[in-house]
Amino acid sequence: MSTPSRFKKDKEIIAEYESQVKEIRAQLVEQQKCLEQQTEMRVQLLQDLQDFFRKKSEIEMEYSRNLEKLAERFMAKTRSTKDHQQYKKDQNLLSPVNCWYLLLNQVRRESKDHATLSEIYLNNVIMRFMQISEDSTRMFKKSKEISFQLHEDLMKVLNELYTVMKTYHMYHAESISAESKLKEAEKQEEKQIGRSGDPVFHIRLEERHQRRSSVKKIEKMKEKRQAKYSENKLKSIKARNEYLLTLEATNASVFKYYIHDLSDLIDCCDLGYHASLNRALRTYLSAEYNLETSRHEGLDIIENAVDSLEPRSDKQRFMEMYPTAFCPPMKFEFQSHMGDEVCQVTAQQPVQAELMLRYQQLQSRLATLKIENEEVKKTTEATLQTIQDMVTIEDYDVSECFQHSRSTESVKSTVSETYLSKPSIAKRRANQQETEQFYFMKFREYLEGSNLITKLQAKHDLLQRTLGEGHRAEYMTTRPPNLPPKPQKHRKPRPRSQYSTKLFNGDLESFIKDSGQVIPLIVESCIRFINLYGLQHQGIFRVSGSQVEVNDIKNSFERGENPLADDQSNHDINSVAGVLKLYFRGLENPVFPKERFNDLISCIRIDNLYERALHIRKLLLTLPRSVLIVMRYLFAFLNHLSQYSDENMMDPYNLAICFGPTLMPVPDIQDQVSCQAHVNEIIKTIIIHHEAIFPDVKELDGPVYEKCMAGDDYCDSPYSEHGTLEEVDQDASTEPHTSEDEDVWRKEEEKTEQKKGEEKSYSRKGTFFFF
Repeated sequence: MSTPSRFKKDKEIIAEYESQVKEIRAQLVEQQKCLEQQTEMRVQLLQDLQDFFRKKSEIEMEYSRNLEKLAERFMAKTRSTKDHQQYKKDQNLLSPVNCWYLLLNQVRRESKDHATLSEIYLNNVIMRFMQISEDSTRMFKKSKEISFQLHEDLMKVLNELYTVMKTYHMYHAESISAESKLKEAEKQEEKQIGRSGDPVFHIRLEERHQRRSSVKKIEKMKEKRQAKYSENKLKSIKARNEYLLTLEATNASVFKYYIHDLSDLIDCCDLGYHASLNRALRTYLSAEYNLETSRHEGLDIIENAVDSLEPRSDKQRFMEMYPTAFCPPMKFEFQSHMGDEVCQVTAQQPVQAELMLRYQQLQSRLATLKIENEEVKKTTEATLQTIQDMVTIEDYDVSECFQHSRSTESVKSTVSETYLSKPSIAKRRANQQETEQFYFMKFREYLEGSNLITKLQAKHDLLQRTLGEGHRAEYMTTRPPNLPPKPQKHRKPRPRSQYSTKLFNGDLESFIKDSGQVIPLIVESCIRFINLYGLQHQGIFRVSGSQVEVNDIKNSFERGENPLADDQSNHDINSVAGVLKLYFRGLENPVFPKERFNDLISCIRIDNLYERALHIRKLLLTLPRSVLIVMRYLFAFLNHLSQYSDENMMDPYNLAICFGPTLMPVPDIQDQVSCQAHVNEIIKTIIIHHEAIFPDVKELDGPVYEKCMAGDDYCDSPYSEHGTLEEVDQDASTEPHTSEDEDVWRKEEEKTEQKKGEEKSYSRKGTFFFF
C-alpha cells in the first residue's frame, strides 16, 4: 500500500473514532439535561400537588361551613315544631321525622369531618410535599456532582484509548516501513548474488574485488534493516496488544456506565422520592378512607332508620300525639221536646207494620250492599297491592352512574341521563298515576258503601231490637203489609167534580180548571202512598212494576176512583211509582213547556249553582199558576225521597235520570243524546234547590207537600164544590209479578257482575303495564 493511501486510511479511522466519541459526549450532555428536566418536572408536580391540596383544603373548609349553615338553618326551623318538643319530651318521633333528624345530624357530622379533612390537607399533606420537593432538589445536586465525575473518568478512558490507538498505528506503520526496506535490501542482495554467479574469467580482478565489497555492504544493510524490522515489529506487536487491552477496558467502562452506573445514578436521584410520595399520598388516602368510614357509619344509622319506616306504628304514634283531635266524641243523646219523655222507637200500632216493612227492606238492602261492598273491598285491596308493588320496586340503585370510564364522553352521557329521562320510568309513573286514580275511586266507593252499611246496620239493629226476633220477616216483599182495620171515624168527604177533560194524555192546566183539583188526585194519591210505604224502597222509579197492575190503577183513576185509599193499600210500590211517571209522561203539554226548552238548557252554562237556580226560577215564574203549584208539590216530594238515598239508592241524579225524559222531553229537532245529559242536570238542580226555585206559600197560595203524612191526608181544593166523594171499595186484585221482580233483580245482578269484571280487567291491565 502506498503511503498516500495508507495515510488516507488512517485519517478515516481517526475521524470515525472522533465521531463516535463525539456522539458519546453528546449523549452524556443529553443525559444530564434529562435528569435536570426530570427533577424540574418532579418539583413542578410537587408544587402542583401542594396547590391542589391547598385549594382542596379551602374547598373542604368552605363545604364544611356550608354544611354547617345548612344543618343549622333547618335545625333552627325544626326546634320550634311540635315534633321537636315531643322529641325532647320522650325521644319518640314518627319514623319519617326520625329519618329527617338523622339526616340533619349526618350533615353536621359530615361538616365536622370535612373540616378535619381540610386541616389534614393543610398541615400534614402539603408539608410532606414541600419536604419531598426539597429532598428531590438536594438529591439531584448530589447526583449531578457524581455524574460529572463519572463523565470525566469516561472521557479519560476514551482519551487513553485514542492515545494507545495512535501509538499502535505509529508503530505498526514503522513496522511496515521497516519490512518494506528489509524486502528491498533482500532484493538487492539477490540481485548482487546473481551477478557474482557469472564466469570469473570474463571479469577482471578489479571488478571482482568491487563486487565482493558491494555484497558485504548489502549484507550489512540487510542485517541492519533486519534488526530494525525486528525491533519495529516487536514494538508494533506490543502497541497492538496494549491497544486491544485498552479497547477492551474502554468498552467495559462504557458498558458499565451505561448499564450500571447510569441506572445507579438515576436511583441516586430518585433516592427516597417514591417512598416519601407514597407516605404523603397514603396520608391522603387514610384521611379519605376515615372520612368515608365516618360517613358510612352515619349512613348506616340512617339506613336503619329507613328500614324502620313503618306506617302502622307511625299512625298509632301520630294519633297518640294528638289525642284531643282523634279521640271519638261523645255520643249524641236524645233531646226531648216539650216534655216528650219517650226516647225509644215506638213499635205499636199503627206504625208497627210500617216499621216491619222498613226492617225487611233494610235487611234485603244490607245483604246486597255487603256483597257489593265486599267485591269493592277486594278490588281495592288488589289495586292497593298493585300500587305497593309499583312503589316498592327496587329502582334506587344508581351504581351505573358511578361506573367511571376513561372516555370523557361516556361519563357525560351517564351523568346527563337523569332519573326521569328514562322512557321506562316515565311510562311506569304514568301507569302508577292511572292505577292510583282507580284506587282512590274504588276506595271512595268502598268508604261510601261501608258508611252506608254502618248507617243502615244501625237502623236495622235498632228496629230488630224494637220489633223483637218474633217479628222478623223471612224475605223482602215490595208490597206493604196489610194494615189492621182502623177504627171508623167520620172523615171529611172529598168532593168529586164532574169534568170532561181527559186525565191521562190530557192537558194539566185544563184538567185542573175542569176538575177543581189543585193537585190532581192521581198525583196526590201516588205521592201519599209512596210517602207512607215506599220512601225506603230500593230502586223506586227505576225498577218497573207490573204492567197489569199499572193498567188497573190507571183505569181506576180515570173512572174517578182512588185505588190507593187506606183500605186498598196492598199495591206494589213500583207499580204506583210507574203510574205517577206514566201520568206525567202522557201529558199533552209537558210541565216544562217546549218553548222554554232552549232557555232552560242554556242555564247549564252557569257554573255557580245558586245563580243557576235563580235563573231557573225566573223562567219558571212565567208558567201558569196552577202548573207551578203542581211542580212545587212534585219536586218537594222528589227532594224528600232523595234524602233516603242511603236506603232506596235514588239520589237527586238518579231521580233526574228517571224524571228528565218524563217532565222535560227533548224536542225532535234537538240532538237526543247530548241534550238528555243537560236535561238531567236541570232536573237535578231543581230537585236539590227546589225551595229556592219555587215560590213559597206566601208568594203562591196552594197546597204544599208535607213530609209526614197520615193515611187520610188529602189536599183541600179551594175550587172544589162541596159534595160527597164516592169511595168505591173495589176488590180488583193485581196480577202477581214475582217473576218480573226476579227478572229485574237478575238484570241488576248481571250489571253488577259486568261492572266487577271490568274493574278486575282494569286492575289486571294496570298490573300488566307495570310488569
